[in-house]
Amino acid sequence: MKDLFKCFLNGLKLGIVVAFVLTVFYLVSAKTVQWSYIGVTLMFSVTIATFISFLIKMVDNYRAKYQPKNFYMIWALYYLAALIGMSVASEICLFILNIFILHIDYNLFADPKQLLINLIISLIVTTIVGVYQSQRTNLEIRLKEKELDIVKLNQMKTLAELQTLQSKINPHFLYNSLNSIASLIHIDADKAEEMTLKLSKLFRYSINTQNENFTSVKEEVEIIETYLDIERVRFGNRIQFILAIEEGALNESLPRFILQPLVENALKHGLNDMIDGGELKLTVEKLDGELTLTVADNGKPFPTELNSGYGLQSTYEKLQLLYGDKYSLQITNSPEKQIKITIPKL
Repeated sequence: MKDLFKCFLNGLKLGIVVAFVLTVFYLVSAKTVQWSYIGVTLMFSVTIATFISFLIKMVDNYRAKYQPKNFYMIWALYYLAALIGMSVASEICLFILNIFILHIDYNLFADPKQLLINLIISLIVTTIVGVYQSQRTNLEIRLKEKELDIVKLNQMKTLAELQTLQSKINPHFLYNSLNSIASLIHIDADKAEEMTLKLSKLFRYSINTQNENFTSVKEEVEIIETYLDIERVRFGNRIQFILAIEEGALNESLPRFILQPLVENALKHGLNDMIDGGELKLTVEKLDGELTLTVADNGKPFPTELNSGYGLQSTYEKLQLLYGDKYSLQITNSPEKQIKITIPKL
């Protein structure tokens, strides 16, 4: 509706300009001025310009939607719109003039001279409007292409950032795992081989060669189990690992590699120095259209101000990139020490 009103105003303004030019030409060239002629000229100019503007707008919408490359076809459509608009507008004006002003009979296409004058007016109007609309459409198309380029660049930037975040595995974990494997080689070769394969699986998952930003809860939990199997060799019976995964949540989607850094953080900063009785619990559940991920432990409490050593920055950044402000992350020490993430279900 707004576009139609704007199109009407443009036609009105253009019609007044054309009428003004024709009136000036008439006043300069005429020996006797007939003011009624000026009124009729204004009526014809405004009506023709408005009709042509509407029809050219339709052609322009077609051009913007389908983006035809044929220059001559576009201008042929412009002038066809002008011919139709001129004919309809002229006959409407002649009908009003004959019936309501001159009180004479109206016949279709009965005034070829007036039609010729109107045709000249329409060609002028069409050329002006067509050039304007053509340039405007070209500019809008270029702007849309630029916007698409910017969107693609942002998507590529986001993808690169996510790939960087997903590839971050703490090098100390790698060193500890390799040391554990080395110590097992002479004691339990089969166990050392099993750990090596699990470490390979973990790294293959973290590298994410398919560039996928999301995975299923089931697959993410399998990787956590793989990670914990490796850590069990180092911690032994000092820590009990509990996985409480709601069965109905297994097929839900969540960001790749979102849980492992949180579990590692709990082991490194909370439970690392515990001699016995350590407990780490991972909970995943669905609630009211959201997915809740909780990592809790009974180790040392979080300090009042978390420093960069706690490794949570990558988790913040990943959630921000994927969900904007549609997630929550809570870190508490009481009544239970835990990190709780709530994300919308996809």
